[in-house]
Amino acid sequence: MNVPIAAWTLLAACGSGSRDVRDALRTGRSGLRPNDFEPAPGLSTYLGRVEGVEDFVVPSSLSHFDCRNNRLAMMGLALDGFEACVARAVRRHGAHRVGVFVGTSTSGILATELALCAAPSRNGDVPLSPDFYRYRHSMHSVTELVRGVLGLRGPAMTVSTACSSSAKVFAVAARAISAGVCDAAVVGGADSVAMSTLHGFNALSLLSRAPCRPFDADRDGISIGEAAAFALLDPSADSDVALEGCGESSDGYHMSTPDPEGAGAAAAMREALASAHLCADEIGYVNLHGTASRANDAAEDLAVQAVLGDRVPAGSTKGFTGHALGAAGIVEAAICLIALTDGFLPGTLNCRTVDAQIRSRILLDPVAATPAHVMTNSFGFGGSNCTLVLGRRT
Repeated sequence: MNVPIAAWTLLAACGSGSRDVRDALRTGRSGLRPNDFEPAPGLSTYLGRVEGVEDFVVPSSLSHFDCRNNRLAMMGLALDGFEACVARAVRRHGAHRVGVFVGTSTSGILATELALCAAPSRNGDVPLSPDFYRYRHSMHSVTELVRGVLGLRGPAMTVSTACSSSAKVFAVAARAISAGVCDAAVVGGADSVAMSTLHGFNALSLLSRAPCRPFDADRDGISIGEAAAFALLDPSADSDVALEGCGESSDGYHMSTPDPEGAGAAAAMREALASAHLCADEIGYVNLHGTASRANDAAEDLAVQAVLGDRVPAGSTKGFTGHALGAAGIVEAAICLIALTDGFLPGTLNCRTVDAQIRSRILLDPVAATPAHVMTNSFGFGGSNCTLVLGRRT
């Protein structure tokens, strides 16, 4: 597998656009802040809330799509010259030959939560029309929006597999291109903060009261974030970077707890290496899923040891962005593309002392490096695992 990545765009709590995020990664500027999300007051936690979503003005022609998640997607599409790059692909291939594959875990559920809270009584009718469900709440809402904004008419699919969602879209798109279903594809992900995710993770005792500290000896949970990111896969493009391999697995160990031995994660990593026709020694950096929960970090470390050993530099960037859930996969793929093109490896923000049980080579600070191939892991609830290998084209 070797599919050129012609363009990408990234919106996260630590930056608006790839250049801004790059500067945050280099300088250690976190996007995490004490919880100030108005619909979920009182939770003592930090979160990665994107600036400007509340004030974003949705064009009147798209007002039926107006919800926080779709606003994030629209804001992300407008960055990094991405829409112009897609327009060039449309001129090359035709709108019907460019697919759209988007990952999300909750889509516009916040819009429904707010509507339910505004209902006159618990037994009253909530005025939610079929159009409200289709254009705001449904999983496919954001995919339909992206397709419309970019003027695309090719195949479209939404992937919702928890936190692996927007990593798996790369694999789906690569297969679609290989099968001749489309000639190029926009892949992406968007997930916004919502009451159900904040209160749900709090109920699982997984929220940290401080900014998350991946792999730290005293780590105590995650920081939820929100983000939107997109990439254009185009085999005809002259690009410096490419998707080289994808690996997917489903260990099904537990609904919310990873296999403690990391078996499913290791299987995805091995499959990604095989797909890329690479051996372990050729990987120059691993962006770890690294949520900062004790169980997830420990299991991922075992998987990395089993597949790559303790040689490869590795780290988690969730201290910058928070855990963007269904958007985490493509956010971290975009961060890996920044690392490949800018010649540096990000550090692991907020990790002061690496847990003595962690054997991976955790980078605490950014370092200059020019890896040819990097790996990024995304592991979701229910054991849905996806690993991507990205590389510089020679």
